[in-house]
Amino acid sequence: MQILLGLIIGAVIGLAVHFALPHRHLRGVVLAPLAGAAAAAVVWTALTWMGLGVDSPILWIVAVLAPAATTLALVPLLTRSRIARDEADRVRLGV
Repeated sequence: MQILLGLIIGAVIGLAVHFALPHRHLRGVVLAPLAGAAAAAVVWTALTWMGLGVDSPILWIVAVLAPAATTLALVPLLTRSRIARDEADRVRLGV
């Protein structure tokens, strides 16, 4: 049940990254929160399997840093890919 804390933290961080980065209109509003929640879930699960509990500050620090790093790396890459693909489609269609 405590993994919900990690999922919520990851989704909130992903949502903040979505609104902080440019070109929001080129990606879905769910992309960054989903990536953040997934990263937090993986890290939270791995660290709890290694024996860390909710009272461990390492768990909380990593649960915040992992979604931030994941979304800050993934969202710009996907946005650049979308821009390049849209431009290629415009050229191909002659628009």
